[in-house]
Amino acid sequence: MDIEKTTRNGLEIISYEGENYKPLMAFKAWRVATLNHGPRFEKATYLERHLLTDEVFVLLVGEATLLIGEDAVREPLVPGKVYNVKAGVWHAIETKPGTSCLIVENDDTSRDNSEYRDL
Repeated sequence: MDIEKTTRNGLEIISYEGENYKPLMAFKAWRVATLNHGPRFEKATYLERHLLTDEVFVLLVGEATLLIGEDAVREPLVPGKVYNVKAGVWHAIETKPGTSCLIVENDDTSRDNSEYRDL
């Protein structure tokens, strides 16, 4: 399923109902994405860290847990709270069916400026 966009009166309304991570929009240095539950997020198999950006997670609906640091400490997310993973911190996310999270990070975040390691 693709991104749906509507624009009226200078307001852009964007939605995505599909699975997994999907960037929705970007402006200058930052991007907003959604992360909807998909099989790849049921159980984390690796940690990642972004070297140039913090990454913000906001649980909108459902159940999600961040795994934080080299020891992958579990941090259950509470809907509506902002969880800011600082640049350089190892992390992963696990979700349950029906979960949707909002993610904000630098627009240039990619494999070129991130590192990954297996759990």
